[in-house]
Amino acid sequence: MSEISKRFKNVMSRIGQAADQAGRSKEDISLMAVSKKQSVESIMELFELGQRAFGESYLQEATQKQHQLQLCEGLTWHFIGPIQSNKTRLIAEQFDWVHSVDRLKIAQRLSEQRQSNLGDLQICLQVNISAEPTKSGVSPDEIKQLALQVSKLPHLRLRGLMAIPKRETDFEKQRVPYRMLRKLKEELSQDLSLDLDMLSMGVSDDYEAAIAEGATIVRVGTELFGPRG
Repeated sequence: MSEISKRFKNVMSRIGQAADQAGRSKEDISLMAVSKKQSVESIMELFELGQRAFGESYLQEATQKQHQLQLCEGLTWHFIGPIQSNKTRLIAEQFDWVHSVDRLKIAQRLSEQRQSNLGDLQICLQVNISAEPTKSGVSPDEIKQLALQVSKLPHLRLRGLMAIPKRETDFEKQRVPYRMLRKLKEELSQDLSLDLDMLSMGVSDDYEAAIAEGATIVRVGTELFGPRG
């Protein structure tokens, strides 16, 4: 068994155990393999193991991989990095999901540039849940207005929220920002009558805590591929 096979099996096992401990079904939690800076060969190996969702942050690198892997049926590409206005067209054309929308201007450009034959672009709004000045994301106080505006744009489907909280090592402390994000999603669903079903939260260091608080997509890179460099 290869190193990636072992890592993939371990991650899926940990997701299942975390779901059991939270009283949830593992079928309700999707794994996104964060494949930025990883080789096409590594992505292909995970694909052959059954992994289908891959997350990228660097547009040029991502489009090269997409070209090389275009014959792999069923791949879904998730853009998870900061979005510059001059990069929205390629993102709208090449990706299935965008997890890092935090401004109306970006959402409007994605909406205008998404070709109707591709179907709706699936959107998560990034929330700066820990109020870190160096992090992207809309503030919790402003999320309601942005969600309402984005939900009305054509060619986009608002699915939920994403966050990258301040790093913590204690399990209970890890849960706190994820609990806040879950409650935000619940408030948006109720107050704005939005059909939100996704919480994109949790990375290699803390996805068990995210699953305990309702994560539906966990974003795992290092645990799958090993340390970069």
